[in-house]
Amino acid sequence: MSGQSARQQGASQPPAPAEYRIEDLAHASGATVRTIRAYQDRGLLPRPERRGRSNVYGDTHLARLHQIADLLDRGYTLASIKELLEAWDSGRGLGGVLGLVVEVDGPWTDEEAARISRADLDATFGGDPDDNAVAEAVELGILERIPDNDTEFLVPSPQELAVAAELHAAGVPLDAISGHLRELRGQVEHIAARFLDFTTEHVFARYLGPRPPTDTEATEAADLVRRLRPLAQQTVDAELARAMRLFATRHLQQHLGAPATTPPGPDPAPVTLPAPTIRAVQALVGPDNVAAFITAAAEREVQARTLDALTGQPGTDKRD
Repeated sequence: MSGQSARQQGASQPPAPAEYRIEDLAHASGATVRTIRAYQDRGLLPRPERRGRSNVYGDTHLARLHQIADLLDRGYTLASIKELLEAWDSGRGLGGVLGLVVEVDGPWTDEEAARISRADLDATFGGDPDDNAVAEAVELGILERIPDNDTEFLVPSPQELAVAAELHAAGVPLDAISGHLRELRGQVEHIAARFLDFTTEHVFARYLGPRPPTDTEATEAADLVRRLRPLAQQTVDAELARAMRLFATRHLQQHLGAPATTPPGPDPAPVTLPAPTIRAVQALVGPDNVAAFITAAAEREVQARTLDALTGQPGTDKRD
């Protein structure tokens, strides 16, 4: 055999698989030696090959460490990761599961984050620097600080920042805007949780058994998430538009002194409230504000029940 033929034969051979000592594996994976050993003890990582007095790891160990790190970043516990990896090792696959994770963990809006300089931020809100307002915005997540950059902020939702700027330009103080956002966020999170409970009960319950879903089940669930994702926002948008028109019209009629239009039907009957209730309200808001307080309380109850009906679980709130 000529030298050239030998070189060609050698070039056609696949490269030898990589081998690592535990310190090398830690460096390549970003994990610590202690973490690698802990994963081995918990059955998350295959045992290394023993050669004499040394343990030898390969590319399969490195790939498994990357899988574990990715699943931890997505919020999985080590116990759940062990079940998923056992499913992978038994041939069921992780592709569908990871696809489901990507769908749930991915962005739920088409809006793209932007950057804004501190100078532009101050100019947007009247030109006067306000460190307390900036700190409040960072706490609320309206702004995010950029590491090693003191002159710019990341804006996760430019639309939300623009709304705050418009409100401030209309005369709303910054502390009132942040307080309103905190209250609104709590109500929206309530709606989101109720919608999630509703869809879990009626759509996703079959995928949430005691064992991890199969690859096919996870792929089906990911497709459902993709289809149902916009429904919550579309429903809230439609109901918010309806409610805003209703209440805005009512407020305008009240302030202009115009008689409020009511649908045809029997006149409402007067309601007699117990004397102790009237006295309790008077002690709370004063005699002049009793009627306004009772009206506001009744409207708040109606709004709460409307939200319950919107999220598909009426009657869950029982109030005395």
